[in-house]
Amino acid sequence: MVARYSLGHVRAVTPEGILEDQLISIADGVIQEVRQHPAGVTADIDGRGRLCLPGLVDLHSDALAREYRPRPGASLPVELAIQSAEGNLLAAGVTTAFHAVSFQLKSAVGIPIGSPRAPEVHTAVTRYPEPRMDHRVLHRLDVRSRGGVDMFREQLNGEQTPLVSYEDHTPGQGQYRDRTVMERWLQDAQHMDQRRAAEHVDQLIASRDEELPFREEILAWLGGLAAAKSIRLMGHDAVTPAEIDELAARNASIAEFPTTIEAALHAKQLGIDTVAGAPNVLLGGSHSGNVSALDLARAGCLNILASDYLPSSLLAAAFEIARLGHASLPAAIRMISANPAAAVGLDDRGVLEAGRRADLVVCTDAHSGPRVVRTFTALENP
Repeated sequence: MVARYSLGHVRAVTPEGILEDQLISIADGVIQEVRQHPAGVTADIDGRGRLCLPGLVDLHSDALAREYRPRPGASLPVELAIQSAEGNLLAAGVTTAFHAVSFQLKSAVGIPIGSPRAPEVHTAVTRYPEPRMDHRVLHRLDVRSRGGVDMFREQLNGEQTPLVSYEDHTPGQGQYRDRTVMERWLQDAQHMDQRRAAEHVDQLIASRDEELPFREEILAWLGGLAAAKSIRLMGHDAVTPAEIDELAARNASIAEFPTTIEAALHAKQLGIDTVAGAPNVLLGGSHSGNVSALDLARAGCLNILASDYLPSSLLAAAFEIARLGHASLPAAIRMISANPAAAVGLDDRGVLEAGRRADLVVCTDAHSGPRVVRTFTALENP
């Protein structure tokens, strides 16, 4: 049976701009029509003049990781964690989420990772029963972790064009090129004193070069997979234009969280999509001391926002970019819908137009910031 419904009296954010008093017709999870709402015609759901946006597409979400390990030493069953994360994502207007799953044996700061391991999380996400939204996996691969690479190789078998972000968090380069950033994190999150934190970072630096040949081998392998279109590749934490050139040479199409404006500008010149964290926008800068996402938006070299660790930041960050005049509201909304969808080849969503998935968000902009009133997905019948 085809599920049909209509959503009326909304201000629709479309590629043509914000269209007033629109009627959106949906059948079997697909938008059939977006048109002016005629006088006297009733709709199944009255939008009451609120904004209607495409469902948000989040290329890097840590929501699941935070749900299954809400505090040190406490891990929930993965399926329960997915259920909880799903509720938080839908409440934030996210209808497609790439859950960041780390294929590594130690965390970014060299602390052993507890259960569940990446394969367990991956299986739970891809086999989650009766999802209310589209759950996908972002494969975060530590290119110096032999155990992580082994897990990733096994996971690749049979999977169709996975999204992969290659990462190297060793101190002295990338996100932690200022080693004191990692030392402060170890003191705050791992409760190390200043001496122990410095010694821990010293050990990571000392062991870094031992794995350099392995790192280069894995990067070449990933580049070959990307060239063959077996994976869709992102590079994490690029610092220099030269690193963007390396990313392009590996057939990567997305620069995830570049740490300098020079790297982001060069990515734009090469036609590489640039992703920044939405929390960075709301905080007014990077918590790690890297480039501000607002500076990227101001320079015109930001086209995708990801929630990173805070789902509710996506919509708020888009509105903030528009409020500051760095983009129109429709253009800012594209950073969290059409642009990320197109970057990963999901051409069936991200835009309010006939033929696209009926992933919709109704929100209000009448308060100090946007508030999601209701989220509709192609997988649910309202």
